Amino acid sequence: MRIELDQARCEGHGLCEEAAPNLMHLDDDAELIIDVPEVEGDDLTKAQAAVRVCPVAALRLA
Repeated sequence: MRIELDQARCEGHGLCEEAAPNLMHLDDDAELIIDVPEVEGDDLTKAQAAVRVCPVAALRLA
């Protein structure tokens, strides 16, 4: 599956980064960077958690 980010919705809360730090991070301007867009296995579980905790629904899996 692929992690997709709606950059316009992202407010830089960082909850997704806490849920999946090996998959994404906030840069110095609080912009989310997806480091590993294609996920499977354990990474998929972490990506699902990141999607769930986003308070503005800026992430999805497709």
